[in-house]
Amino acid sequence: MKICYSTIGCPDWDFKEIFSCAKDLGYNAVEVRGISNELFAPAIKQFAEGLDKTKEYLKSINIEIPIFTSGACLADYTKRGASVEEAKAYIDLAQKFGAKYIRVMPTDKPYDDGNADIKLCLKQYKEVLEYAKGKNVTPLMETNGIFADTKVLKEFLDQAGEGAGALWDVHHPYRYNDETIEQSITNLGSYIKHVHLKDSVIEKGKVKYKMMGYGDVPVEEAINALKDNNYPGYYSLEWVKRWNHDLEDPGIVLSHYVYFMHRFN
Repeated sequence: MKICYSTIGCPDWDFKEIFSCAKDLGYNAVEVRGISNELFAPAIKQFAEGLDKTKEYLKSINIEIPIFTSGACLADYTKRGASVEEAKAYIDLAQKFGAKYIRVMPTDKPYDDGNADIKLCLKQYKEVLEYAKGKNVTPLMETNGIFADTKVLKEFLDQAGEGAGALWDVHHPYRYNDETIEQSITNLGSYIKHVHLKDSVIEKGKVKYKMMGYGDVPVEEAINALKDNNYPGYYSLEWVKRWNHDLEDPGIVLSHYVYFMHRFN
């Protein structure tokens, strides 16, 4: 089992702190969603300058970057065009670095807020897929927004055609669309290339994030189902501290995740 964590869980850490912590705690990889004050990965110094040196350093500590997680919202009419250009910049970076995936989204909301233009999303995703051809990079559409309904995402990916793939955020379909793990797995199947894990409860009608195993999201069921289906990819902890500063500190949470995941080895 390969474990990973997203950098949105440690927004105050610098590059060396992020990757040395991953090595020290026994992680296999880090998912890049911004470092310190820079969210746009192609502009991060270690990727924009001296990329070969960065690759050598990560190889020396045996830590991978499987995915660069963009903020490209392909169903957002107000960001049309610009989101495609962002996705292309991430594809270029992933290709240069040797990462297999980038993440794109329909909108920046984890639930369907009624503002997604799915026709625009399909048009722009196809453009992104076309750009990625021959670059050994797969743009993954995440299960958030309108695609928290994985049946809708499955139909979308079928229409998108060659090169399409899914990033299954286990939390969102369960929390915002009342899906079972079985439904999500059945709908997405082999489209699943990368997985986000997080836990939460509902308190006073709002989502409250919890350390893994302290919420009611069926995370263990999801992991066991993925293992039963021979999922070969990463199980990435998405601790959304960048957006929720009152959450527990990353050092505590990242250590706990390693302990939690050991039971599945």
